[in-house]
Amino acid sequence: MRTHVKILGTILVIVLIGVLAWAAWPDTARLSVNAVAGRVPELTRPRNQSIPTVDVAKAVGWAKDAHPIPAKGLNVNAFATGLDHPRWIYRLPDGDILVAETNAPPGKGGGITGMIARFLKKRAGAATPSANRITLLRDTNGDGVADLKTPFITGLNSPFGMVLLDNTLYVADTDALLAFPYKTGETQITAKPRKLTALPSGGEHWTRSLIYDPKEKHLLVGIGSSTNIADNGLEADKTRAAIWSVDPQTGQHALFATGMRNPVGMAINPQSGNLWAVVDERDKMGSDMPPDYLTQVDFGNFYGWPWAYWGGYEDRRVTPFRPDLLEYTARPDYALGAHVTPLGLVFTENAKLGPSFAQGAAVAEHGSWNRRPPSGYKVVYVPFAGDGFPVKNSKPVDLLTGFLNAKGQAQGRPVGLAISATGALLVADDVGNTIWRVSSAAPPQASAATPAPHSTQ
Repeated sequence: MRTHVKILGTILVIVLIGVLAWAAWPDTARLSVNAVAGRVPELTRPRNQSIPTVDVAKAVGWAKDAHPIPAKGLNVNAFATGLDHPRWIYRLPDGDILVAETNAPPGKGGGITGMIARFLKKRAGAATPSANRITLLRDTNGDGVADLKTPFITGLNSPFGMVLLDNTLYVADTDALLAFPYKTGETQITAKPRKLTALPSGGEHWTRSLIYDPKEKHLLVGIGSSTNIADNGLEADKTRAAIWSVDPQTGQHALFATGMRNPVGMAINPQSGNLWAVVDERDKMGSDMPPDYLTQVDFGNFYGWPWAYWGGYEDRRVTPFRPDLLEYTARPDYALGAHVTPLGLVFTENAKLGPSFAQGAAVAEHGSWNRRPPSGYKVVYVPFAGDGFPVKNSKPVDLLTGFLNAKGQAQGRPVGLAISATGALLVADDVGNTIWRVSSAAPPQASAATPAPHSTQ
């Protein structure tokens, strides 16, 4: 017994030394986040690493009365609190809000690598078991705070994306696309779902985002790669690192776009009717490379993963290399900075956040784990021009900050975004277990049909 204890103690010491050595192997950024952002980002030579820089903001939650900091002209309040790792949100036509309280499936990784991964997840506030449910939030009196919070669908498997079509609610579990019967106004679904199609699962990226494309009349599912750069071989990712197109009636599916390491947030641009997405790029290339991005996604586009990044820059770590693919690699439309981890995406045309945020896209940046100093941990706004693309020479504008406190600890981390029926921006915070509501600080404008109080008309 004593021998076993000594062996176990030695293993733990080795693991601890390994973790400390890993954390003390930083590559400090030489460029600002905004330098690596915009339509023409500043790109440097990659500083490839066998041991990545690790700088995870420790999750501590919000102190009493603390909250994120909105941009000038905006207010923020807690729409709902006391949730269990809320990741994704979806607004129903009647104004109800659905929240996926969810997390990654139980990890199967063992050994030192698995122990280190669990340590990092715990530090980042991502180690809690998945609640595996969708919760309904309802603001019945219109005061900007949900007064009804009730389980809507339970017994799921790491659910994420949600879409309502006619009388069917589609839910993307980590391993399957499900269809539930839905009735307007109901507060719970207990019926068994119809399995529309299986989805590839396992590995690093477990989220399955979901939207409906009215042009294609198909569901679109974002499916990230199972590893960083096809570390387990290309066969394991032959249908991943992609956006799937799925027939909502039959479940038949095809690849809509490929070569996207982890496409999460997707939205239809109201100016053009085209699909846009945010994508998390690869790791272990240093603190300045490569940029995560926001881009229009056309059918058949290939974005380079794993062989290339940012429209054709070669990743020499991947073998065998495919130079024949470079000329077919699409360049993203807008860089967001290195390692910011963009997840949520929503266009703001239907929001009522004032003229400064009237035509563009809001992006929730969950925050880096392998950049020093950290990047992300905020919601940013990308202004769009009349041509349906980001304004030339623009940089992301801070919309909601303060998720990191003065000590660099994570009070919260933004994930999913949605526009409420009243035009407020809703932000899911999976560390703070809160849905934040961002609204205009300006008093509402009186319509011509309804004169303002004390009007002389």
